[in-house]
Amino acid sequence: MSPRSGYTLPVFACAAAVAALQQIKHGRSLDRVLIDLLEPPEIVEIAIEQVAELKPGMALAVTRSDPGDNLDITRNTPIWALVELGVGEKRAGGDKGDKGEGGDKGDKGDNTNYQLPTTNYQLPTTNYQLPTTTHPQNIIINGGEGIGRIVNDSSIPNSEFRIPNSPAIYAYAQRLLYANLERSLAPGETIQVTIILPEGRKLAERTSNSAFGVVDGLSLLGTTGISQPLSAPGQLDICREQLQTKARQFESLVFCVGENGLDLAPQLGIDRERLVKTANWLGSLLVEAGLQGVKEILLFGYHGKLLKLAGGIFHTHHHLADGRREILTAHCANLGLPTNVLQAIFACPTAEAALKYLRELDVRENSDWVSRVYETIASEIDRRSQEYIYNHSDRQVSVGTVLFDRDRQILVKSETATTILDHLC
Repeated sequence: MSPRSGYTLPVFACAAAVAALQQIKHGRSLDRVLIDLLEPPEIVEIAIEQVAELKPGMALAVTRSDPGDNLDITRNTPIWALVELGVGEKRAGGDKGDKGEGGDKGDKGDNTNYQLPTTNYQLPTTNYQLPTTTHPQNIIINGGEGIGRIVNDSSIPNSEFRIPNSPAIYAYAQRLLYANLERSLAPGETIQVTIILPEGRKLAERTSNSAFGVVDGLSLLGTTGISQPLSAPGQLDICREQLQTKARQFESLVFCVGENGLDLAPQLGIDRERLVKTANWLGSLLVEAGLQGVKEILLFGYHGKLLKLAGGIFHTHHHLADGRREILTAHCANLGLPTNVLQAIFACPTAEAALKYLRELDVRENSDWVSRVYETIASEIDRRSQEYIYNHSDRQVSVGTVLFDRDRQILVKSETATTILDHLC
């Protein structure tokens, strides 16, 4: 049985907003709405859990995330959309209105002190608003409680906005909301939409969002409305088929765990046709590449993910295994870093925080621990990967590793990676 696909968070946020707008304009409490996904170009039906008019011109709708057969922490999380009709003109006029500074006193609307019924959630008094230059002036989109905010704009690939403290509502989510809401507005009508994830702040603690410069909540991320079940067992067969096709074309392939790698690799001159999105199935796909006769593999990814391979962890989903701080601390110890430094690294909450600590240590001591540690880790990833392929397929494959940081800057290239890149670029 094929794994069931679902939809990404932007789709459910959009569905809730559409349902709330329909409640305001037509007094209809819909139990499902039709959403144009744009990517791919198809219309889908999304269930609405609740919708209510809070007062004339203001409604709240609730839906729940369904990512399909994925190991996804957002499964069943509620997504709220608060829509206010006729407030866009007041908001669009002030460039600081999203923080309650310097704008018309009325630009917070009446929702500031409105207590939602039968919940403990207070509507946020300060929302983060998307820059007005990036969207239609008659639709204002805010990130409310549980939507992350961007504190490091260089971490945003292909974004239409690069302003720190903007809500982490990425380009596809913006397009989706504007396209599906604007068609329901009459000429001259304006709306303000606030997306709220009541569980977002808590769920974000279980993600690596902060490593990519997003804090205080989850992102409305993705380039498509379909949530492919990359972590579901049945998806491995699909990944294998894609790999087999590329292996018939090329002897050298580039493995990318996620979207950041897929976006960054071509910027280095790597042919997109050589890229293979592995998701978390690195071990199985490394072996498959060996069986298919691939001669060279470049592992291209975020250091906080590929670090696991240096510890022999070849399925990288956090539900199954982690060990990153243990692996990093062990490599630091092996290179002779003192005990107090090892303890500090082991106490770091994320791999990115540990990297930052080592960089600060290098500045203080005029040392080169970052280079030494990560060169060793990259070499160990190469060695372990080659060994893994040989042990499971009896094939010799050259494997090189390129690691990048949260700013999508190259952190290290192993010696083998440098050789492979010379062939590819």
